[in-house]
Amino acid sequence: MVEEIGAEQAGLPTRFDARVKDAMLKVPRHLFVPPSIADRAYDNIPLPIGYEQTISQPYVVALMTDLLAVSKEHRVLEIGTGSGYQAAVLSELAQSVYTIEIVPALAKEARERLARLGYRNVEVRTGDGYKGWPELAPFDAIMVTAGADEVPAPLVEQLKPGGRMVIPLGPASLMRLTLIEKTLDGRTKSREIIPVRFVPFTRER
Repeated sequence: MVEEIGAEQAGLPTRFDARVKDAMLKVPRHLFVPPSIADRAYDNIPLPIGYEQTISQPYVVALMTDLLAVSKEHRVLEIGTGSGYQAAVLSELAQSVYTIEIVPALAKEARERLARLGYRNVEVRTGDGYKGWPELAPFDAIMVTAGADEVPAPLVEQLKPGGRMVIPLGPASLMRLTLIEKTLDGRTKSREIIPVRFVPFTRER
């Protein structure tokens, strides 16, 4: 998997920080997918995890993680826990990871899985990720793992000046992975990275 991540891919970023590669080597991806497809866990493809959700392909996980530029003193917010795999990768790099999942069953499974595997610096909350986690803000980095039509304003507010957010933006046919950086004076600037496909950002009704 890591060899494939580092392989040349036409027009795509391929040089990732060594810490990101090391983190992905440490996390047992096969334990974050259903047992029936565990033999495909290290293929560079997204896989279903139930509840109409997926685990992103390893290349996209590596790219999003690399774009956040997480360091050991950082507190990271993730929106869209899924199986907990991305949170586990981030936990290898950050001081702490706070992750929100809107599907209660997935949140419960991820919480139990992460605890069982020893990821003590990850906290899972069940709820609407659009609202973020205001009582723990600000965050050094925010990752959104679902496609949104627009950047949620509460997440921008909860991003620390100097921080980074990675989020898939746009309709399904035109979705782009986007890096948003918050300047020290509180302004934001964004840069589109690559076309991507993600499950849609869902909210509580």
